[in-house]
Amino acid sequence: MDVRLTAEQQQLRDAAAKLADDLGPGSVQSLADQDRITRLDRQIESTGWRALRSDGATGVEVAIVAEEFGRGLVDAPFLGPVLADELARQVDADADGSTIAFGDHAIDARGYQRALSLRDATVSAVDLGGARVGADLTRANAEFSGTPAVIGEVPDDVAARWLALALATTSADLVGTARGAHTLACDYAKIREQYGKPIGSYQAVAHLLAESLALIEGSVSVLRHAAWAVDELPPAEAIRAARVAKIYCARAARTVCETSVQVHGGIGNTWECLAHVYLRRALTSAELWPVRLEEIDIGLS
Repeated sequence: MDVRLTAEQQQLRDAAAKLADDLGPGSVQSLADQDRITRLDRQIESTGWRALRSDGATGVEVAIVAEEFGRGLVDAPFLGPVLADELARQVDADADGSTIAFGDHAIDARGYQRALSLRDATVSAVDLGGARVGADLTRANAEFSGTPAVIGEVPDDVAARWLALALATTSADLVGTARGAHTLACDYAKIREQYGKPIGSYQAVAHLLAESLALIEGSVSVLRHAAWAVDELPPAEAIRAARVAKIYCARAARTVCETSVQVHGGIGNTWECLAHVYLRRALTSAELWPVRLEEIDIGLS
């Protein structure tokens, strides 16, 4: 496995990063800016990134976009539609207007009227009610408004690869969220002064930020392997790699986001600080296709 990004993958990463930086929410207040969200949604639609797998993209390339969107707190649907696109492709169904269902609700549902789901080897579709924002302020959920209808069956190996993709993509979102929260904390530590010096100059704060960076670097490593494994390893090995990544990245992202809140001090516990938005996104992404230690054959403390 070559962990280096190709020139095309680097260009994809740069484009996703620029879109996230230009149109992502720069503050908690801008989360309510409907004009910005509309422009962001149109930009994502014009890129075709919600149909990356149908266009022949690898798991690594899907993860690249998911990571940058997590870093920028992109609040227009991507995770749900890109997974729905992959599922629809496997049963030769139309993915237009579809997001993905998880459990008894649909995720990334803003602007979507239908959700696809995979249970064992059965693919179903269900109509959705109105979308609503929950704990994650950057993504909306929707309840089912009808009964799921079966639209196809997939082989077991295809179902396993789809689950590996779902785990790797949510892991990428977690890595990006951790990166964004860490950058937010570092920027604050450079400008916030205490006793006449930036708080980042004190070891107590510097060590917290250094430990967060180490967790992020470890997360990037397991994520890259899991994203590569989606297409390159046998289904059972791809699932195992994705589960390891999900556990590691979920734990690391929570720690990094909580550290960001801590570095911000009192203001980190206020509504106006973006740190809690990163933490909310990390906690909800961790609960999408969650993994237990018992499901992998190595120990993680």
